[in-house]
Amino acid sequence: MLHLIQDTTDQFFSLLNEDPVRPTIPIARRVGPNRSVFVLEDHNQVQAITCVSYQPGVPKTESELFEIGSPTVAVFYTIWSYQSGAGRQLILSAVDYIRQTNPEIRRFVTLSPKTEMARKFHLRNGAVIFMDNPETVNYEYLIFV
Repeated sequence: MLHLIQDTTDQFFSLLNEDPVRPTIPIARRVGPNRSVFVLEDHNQVQAITCVSYQPGVPKTESELFEIGSPTVAVFYTIWSYQSGAGRQLILSAVDYIRQTNPEIRRFVTLSPKTEMARKFHLRNGAVIFMDNPETVNYEYLIFV
């Protein structure tokens, strides 16, 4: 089941402290306008978590993740899983939710670390490399357009 963390009182909010990808982003900054945190859970057992920022363009750095503007791009900037296969399922569910609730979003991209694990995950799940930046890689999920 897809669960959306909407504020700091959410039962799963403290799990954001476990983010292995972007531990330097304060957890309170992850919820609010133009941001979503999705949790894939089954009977209150968390399977995977992803954080999304809605942006007017594609960010190249962490500092560009929270710019203000009319969003047209969903930027998945972290994902971690507690069960094999749950990350893929969470991305698919989150994209479906975003399409239904944010029709202005036209693109689905990532701001990913330059790791082999991230590369394999995104390419295996249908993304293409959109931009290779000095510190990050943007993968784009054209299959969701």
